[in-house]
Amino acid sequence: MQIQRHDVGLTVDDSLMRLYVAEPAAAGQYPGILFYSDIYQLGGPILRLADRLAGYGYVVAAPEIFHRLEPIGTVIEPNDVGRLRGNDAARRTAIAHYDADATAGLDWLQTYAAVAPEQIGTLGFCIGGHLACRAALNSKVSAAVCCYPTGIHSGKLGRDRADTLERLGDISARLLLIFGDQDPHVPAEGRDTILKTLSTAGLEPKTLVYSANHTFMRDDGYRYDPAATDAAWAEIVAFLQSSFDPAVARRPHS
Repeated sequence: MQIQRHDVGLTVDDSLMRLYVAEPAAAGQYPGILFYSDIYQLGGPILRLADRLAGYGYVVAAPEIFHRLEPIGTVIEPNDVGRLRGNDAARRTAIAHYDADATAGLDWLQTYAAVAPEQIGTLGFCIGGHLACRAALNSKVSAAVCCYPTGIHSGKLGRDRADTLERLGDISARLLLIFGDQDPHVPAEGRDTILKTLSTAGLEPKTLVYSANHTFMRDDGYRYDPAATDAAWAEIVAFLQSSFDPAVARRPHS
């Protein structure tokens, strides 16, 4: 379906956080997705992914995850310097700030007229996969898609050690975890740690492992894998469709 796009500004802890919003053009209410980028923020590859998801009938809200450190609208280039810059911004952001941003984004989705307030999900890539998982600790979230989520198994996320692994049992949302088997940032032992922790907590996520590298869904880099991306997207769409009530979509705004 056709989509429309706009930006929203939220003030979180006296810092302006931009949300890039992509949503169906047809009036109605749709599930809302808090959509997290990788360390390079909202460049073309991430916005294309957000737009693609919106076209399946979702209100997608993508925050600038480093808004406390980078000027609004900053896109970090995916090169050697950009990698250093993005990782440094990730390192200098407090876990409490990531959590506050998630709460603000979820609250905005729940009150936005085009969103069915009981149908909220999260989706993210790399650090964003971790953030999408962590945001799912919020009871507002019904479904979470975590694509090659870095740092869950090791506690690495920001300035402090993240307790996401220890808190996985608190998640009530349905989970879809997507990995590449050539990913040095989430190696096999890291995947096993995450899955064993979830199993011990009595949770059964849907887990997909592709013959692919880290960040294989970014279409601007040497690790991009179109076939694995298309396969993952089919699974993501099916997972989200099964997680939300399709009868809600396109209900007129009240």
